[in-house]
Amino acid sequence: MRIIALKTIRDFWQKAAHRDSEQALKSWYAIASKADWASPQDVKVQFGHASIIGGGRVVFNIAGNKYRLVVKFNYACRLGYVRFIGTHSEYDAIDVETI
Repeated sequence: MRIIALKTIRDFWQKAAHRDSEQALKSWYAIASKADWASPQDVKVQFGHASIIGGGRVVFNIAGNKYRLVVKFNYACRLGYVRFIGTHSEYDAIDVETI
């Protein structure tokens, strides 16, 4: 998968308050960028705790479920667009189906 917005992920882990997310996000990115996911079920095979939201969106638990990462996938084109990354309280404040 080609993951769009690695800079967004990097900017997140570089913040002092989120430094503990760096290794988990790097690991997620390494797996996702090498994956060939054709469907949400393919994502679930590698990330069993991911939540399939619909509209191509998947929510990943990062750093022991401390953070949430929302990615919108275009499976046909093998693209993933980072739509959101943040804490649980920040995640609770968004509409994950439209972000």
